[in-house]
Amino acid sequence: MHQPAELELDLEQVLPFVQSLVPGLARVDGMRAIGLRRRGELIAGVVFEGFNGQNIWMHVGAVPGGRWLTRQYLRACFRYAFEICGVQRVSGYVEANNTAARRFDEHLGFREEARLIGAAQDGGEVLLYVMWRKDCPYVDV
Repeated sequence: MHQPAELELDLEQVLPFVQSLVPGLARVDGMRAIGLRRRGELIAGVVFEGFNGQNIWMHVGAVPGGRWLTRQYLRACFRYAFEICGVQRVSGYVEANNTAARRFDEHLGFREEARLIGAAQDGGEVLLYVMWRKDCPYVDV
């Protein structure tokens, strides 16, 4: 039988989970998180930081398999950014050699905005992605 998933809003629970999957993600003031639990275990987490009124940064970590990627969870995450925080854009970054993360971002609707040459841990590029509120399929514009 399918076990319903539950949202986890406690940063102290979600941040270490996401940090274990997103190397280099440091804790900063003002972070917020939306995790997803199934059978009591965290299976996905989104950490938000860097809110400046127009933009917020989104960092995603999840167990392999994709069973967490539901429209309901995506709606909760993007509604937080666009409706609660009121930003016009959500930004994220990924190292260019992480093709799985790039495919994931692009599948969600993020678009590459810039490349930071030599900024990756291996000396390669870091790609900056953006999702504009007007283009987000997970919220009502």
